[in-house]
Amino acid sequence: MDYATLLKIHLATVALSLALFVLRGVWRMLDSPMLGKQWVKIVPHLNDTLLLAAAIGMLVVAGLNPLEHGWLMAKIIGLIVYIALGTLAIKRGETPRTRILAFVGALAVFGYIAMVAVSKQVVPF
Repeated sequence: MDYATLLKIHLATVALSLALFVLRGVWRMLDSPMLGKQWVKIVPHLNDTLLLAAAIGMLVVAGLNPLEHGWLMAKIIGLIVYIALGTLAIKRGETPRTRILAFVGALAVFGYIAMVAVSKQVVPF
């Protein structure tokens, strides 16, 4: 698969990932029974797997090594932080305050990752 196709898949799955995260975060804050639906437990993980596969595909096709490009490593580290905060926001946060702070933090990290992707700078501000 060529880079342009992988990039389109990656960007589409990024947008869907964000939309699903925001939706699940809102449902968590409202204690909605929608969080218990089977598709809500499966679709985000399938999408995120496709997102990651497209990202790895782009690295391979472009011959990029995250160890040689600081901005790529920043995105990977940001992704790990985003996942940790997202887990707190949706599943593991014990109090509403913890969940809200983790949710806002995850969105901020998501924004950072997006800015790094566009600017190709570790400090995109």
